[in-house]
Amino acid sequence: MRSRRVAIVAGGTDFFPAQGRRPIHHDVLDLTRVTALGGIAWTSPDSLRIGATATWTDVLRADLPPAFDGLKAAAREVGSVQIQNAGTVAGNLCNASPAADGVPPLLTLDAEVELAGAEGPRRLALSDFLKGPRQTALHPDEIMVALHIPRPPDHVTSAFGKLGARRYLVISITMTAVVIGLDAAGRIDVARIAVGACSPVAQRLTDLERDLIGVTPSEVTITPRHLASLAPISDVRADDVYRLEAVPAQIHRAIHRAILRASFRAGGDHG
Repeated sequence: MRSRRVAIVAGGTDFFPAQGRRPIHHDVLDLTRVTALGGIAWTSPDSLRIGATATWTDVLRADLPPAFDGLKAAAREVGSVQIQNAGTVAGNLCNASPAADGVPPLLTLDAEVELAGAEGPRRLALSDFLKGPRQTALHPDEIMVALHIPRPPDHVTSAFGKLGARRYLVISITMTAVVIGLDAAGRIDVARIAVGACSPVAQRLTDLERDLIGVTPSEVTITPRHLASLAPISDVRADDVYRLEAVPAQIHRAIHRAILRASFRAGGDHG
């Protein structure tokens, strides 16, 4: 018997606009009412589970430590409030846009995706799941079930920055997410930096991360070597040279924003 084509969606905020005026001639299965695929909760003291159908509004409302502030900031940038209410974390990842707002902060959180299909469940690092523009490691018979994030060190903080042609409802020119921790001497002892919209897949800048360990925030220096893995394109939003010039400044701002927020939080704790 010939199988019927079924499009799997979770919210449909990317799927339906992509159809344009074309009629849909196949079945569409929306997973958002499958209770087991939702929710945001610590499944153990050291592991956070974000269900595949958790929305960006769910992320914003979740009680999470400062390491997740960058992810929450990205959630506020995902379209309008209506899109945030309907759009899901898994949908954002499976759509695999190079400019997907959620990807850089999730990379800095060492997120893994949990997939399930006829051959059983499997997990992949998010960096291995994303293969290219609109390309993932998802098999035809699989769905994304959840994301799993290991608990970050307690002293780290985070931030997210997005550069666009206007303030709201904009596709990114560049994006940067950071997770930063300082030791007792004020030197960086945790550094995770991810950049989006500057390569086919958002990516961590591991050389930069390594060079930041042991320096103070005021000593942060970003060289062309640190950006060598990026491959921005020129399009209607910006050219490749502009993107590469913008990234270092965006990283600096994100690092200092994260640290400043942590300082205010510490001042409130002691005030």
